[in-house]
Amino acid sequence: MSKKKILIIEDEKTICRELTELLTNEGYEAEYLEQFDNAKNDILEKNSDLLLLDINIPGINGEMLLREIRKTSDVPIIMVTSRTGETDEVLSMSYGADDYITKPFGSEELLARIRTALRHSAQIASTGPREIVYSRDGLVIDFDKRVVMLNGEDIHLTQIEYKLVSLLAKNAGKVLTYDFILKESWGAYADTDNQILRVNMANIRRKLESNPAEPHYIFTEIGVGYRMKE
Repeated sequence: MSKKKILIIEDEKTICRELTELLTNEGYEAEYLEQFDNAKNDILEKNSDLLLLDINIPGINGEMLLREIRKTSDVPIIMVTSRTGETDEVLSMSYGADDYITKPFGSEELLARIRTALRHSAQIASTGPREIVYSRDGLVIDFDKRVVMLNGEDIHLTQIEYKLVSLLAKNAGKVLTYDFILKESWGAYADTDNQILRVNMANIRRKLESNPAEPHYIFTEIGVGYRMKE
């Protein structure tokens, strides 16, 4: 099996070298962009399997570069930011990033997010049978039968609760933004107020989680959205 190619778009060379070494040691083919004058074309010409794209790069806004890449490519992109505000993460996801990670981050967290992004990409590209069941740690969701079971017992969900859970389960491991969930669940003209979503998620957690304050299945990415256990 050929190695997956990961391209690092980051202006701090020390970080580039450290990430290249880490990824190479993990069995990936890693390289970093040397200059950014013609960043979009250089990135696309590399034909990488995944991009690690820093939000702060010289001469161009990382989010704008993300939007440009998304016009012609579906390559998995993980945005890297050192900012503490939530706006960058929300914008990155809405512009088409597959995930985001905030500096400083641990090696294991980064590697886990890379594996998830690559796995999702492979599933989308696959011509194999569609996964019809989500099954993790006693929670089973049968998408065809619209049945939810926890440790062998049927869980009654309202229509909208099931819609939310199945949407998250079908994208397990991926952060879905509040806006995306609202539009997918309530339609294009859904109110952008997250209160209705928070209320429904709280109800879902009470039904699925043994301790809703410390969720095992559905996690909140503060200020961004929700993520289902992969």
